Amino acid sequence: MTGMVPRDVYELTGAGDPRLAPDGSTVAYVVGAVDEKANEYRAAIWLAAADGSEPPHRFTSGDKADADPRWSPDGERLAFTSNRADKASQLYVMPVAGGEPRKLTSLKEDVSQAVWSPDGTRIAFVARVRDAAYDEEDDKKRLPRRLTRLQYKLDSVGWTVDRPQHLFVVPADGSAEPTQLTDGDFEDHSPCWSPDGTAIAFISARHADWDLEMVSDVYLVDAAGGEPRRLTQGGGGIGSISWAPDGSRLAVDRYEGVFDDPKHSRVALVDLGSGVFTVLARSLDLNCTTYPGVREPLWDGDGLVFVAEDRGRVHVYRVPADGSAEPRLVVGGERVVTGLDVAAGRLAFTASEPARLSELYDGGPAAGSDDPVSAGRRLTSVGGAFAAGRQLVVPERFTAVSADGSEVDAWIMQPAGYEQGKRYPTLLNIHGGPYGQYGVGFFDEFQVYCGAGYAVVFSNPRGSSGGTEEWARAIRGPGEEGGGWGSVDYEDCMAVVDEAVRRFDFVDADRLGVIGGSYGGYMTSWIVGRTDRFKAAVSERAVNNFDSQWGSSDFGWDFKGYTDRFLYEDVDLYLKMSPASYAQDIHTPLLILHSEDDLRCPIEQGEHLFVTLRLLKRPVEMVRFPAESHELTRSGSPVHRVRRFELVVEWFDRYLQS
Repeated sequence: MTGMVPRDVYELTGAGDPRLAPDGSTVAYVVGAVDEKANEYRAAIWLAAADGSEPPHRFTSGDKADADPRWSPDGERLAFTSNRADKASQLYVMPVAGGEPRKLTSLKEDVSQAVWSPDGTRIAFVARVRDAAYDEEDDKKRLPRRLTRLQYKLDSVGWTVDRPQHLFVVPADGSAEPTQLTDGDFEDHSPCWSPDGTAIAFISARHADWDLEMVSDVYLVDAAGGEPRRLTQGGGGIGSISWAPDGSRLAVDRYEGVFDDPKHSRVALVDLGSGVFTVLARSLDLNCTTYPGVREPLWDGDGLVFVAEDRGRVHVYRVPADGSAEPRLVVGGERVVTGLDVAAGRLAFTASEPARLSELYDGGPAAGSDDPVSAGRRLTSVGGAFAAGRQLVVPERFTAVSADGSEVDAWIMQPAGYEQGKRYPTLLNIHGGPYGQYGVGFFDEFQVYCGAGYAVVFSNPRGSSGGTEEWARAIRGPGEEGGGWGSVDYEDCMAVVDEAVRRFDFVDADRLGVIGGSYGGYMTSWIVGRTDRFKAAVSERAVNNFDSQWGSSDFGWDFKGYTDRFLYEDVDLYLKMSPASYAQDIHTPLLILHSEDDLRCPIEQGEHLFVTLRLLKRPVEMVRFPAESHELTRSGSPVHRVRRFELVVEWFDRYLQS
């Protein structure tokens, strides 16, 4: 049996987005797949008995992408989105007992974030609203875009200035067309009905100069329409929202930093009268969300259920809404929770493990069990065939000690087909963010590299989430808190490599490679400008030159959150922290991978470093992926994901397998 190979991308699958029926008896969930011939992603909605008493069965039969299952309050209907009849995903409602789905929308842009009204007669959702200029199909005749706001584009979305996202409401029986509730040059999302159905809470930024800082608030709008009312008053960002069943307050995940990054997201309550926040579980020094988010804080009686990142894992916690007790671990273990729901006192979740794709689990009582580490009875085997046909490698956790004595969480994976006594080329992998974490869930990247004959080393150096807030903030600056990007994070990465070489005799110290994307691409470019110990490197979608990133990225100016100053306030600092400033010191063979439609780290970032290294006659190649965004490795076209794997393996084989 062999390990995973690049073409196995076409076989990837998994369960996600679990949603319990109101009585807690049944779970609707989504099973994803890849259509190799069409080069498209597919999805179908399945139903499973929450107690495992009956085998799961497929609910939707479309041959495209059916997703986002949402139960009606009476449990008799499911709303979902699908692109079965249009290029854009539209909203449908289908009886749970069977029958034909009713199409509720025919919009020009995707419908998302659907939520039922408490009485089951209406569904709120969000969609982008195109300017009339889009009716002109000839780009040479289309009117130019006029920009007055900094936030006018978004990676993986494109232009937002002339197609903002707004709230809609549509009758659940399809008796009328959708009604647009909000408008203006704002981005509205996360609608949430009040328990009495008279109002909808949502998240937006609508204050003067909202585009100049990363701040969002809770707004309220009458369910029949009208002018939204701002409830909270800034001071941070809000990622998601849920209304207490008794209508007394709102729960949100709250990010408290404004140009003060990174900060842990916290679970907080919002008073409906004053808009004041009360933070819960502050003693839990963990990031209480993920990227991308799993769920909003979920009400369960007098408590809230939420997820938190914990040293490479994603766990489920519960905290009393009155703050009378510390948060309690509900679902633990060496896994990454990928989806979550609570209903009628019952918990359902999806999770992945190192050698298991995401599956559905019955979590039992939402209040938790006496054994949270092993909580959850698996209800599906969606990825069983994939795992059975391949040798999937499980990582071993170890600890490295950095230059200043700090302990760094790290993992190593042996190559598939590992032979005792043999030494293998080894790849250091660096995650993006930097405020993110490598987890213990299934990760196709690591499995492909192991399948190609490489040992894989990865870690969560300072700057990562998953640990304390102090750990994450250690690369702010330069200043009192830290030395900035490329300081102790660089030392941590080098310490991890040193420890792997010392501890594991199958690591060949003379055949080391390094690879990373986004911030990981930045760190890869930074590393090879400081050491020649790696024989080959792959820098993907990287920030290489901060002064140009400043204006070309969708949020480049927000780097002030790490440096405490804008570019024009300290140009030298931005240049000092740019890997491209040290290009003359790069001798390591470097493969630069970049997407042509990347708006987070625009392709000029890759071009800048490539041009310099080529003029220096250094061993460098650049590969450009057309029609791809910053998310190429996660949600790019399957063909491009396969080709990208092949290019990476070919590059490292050239320099490390001889």
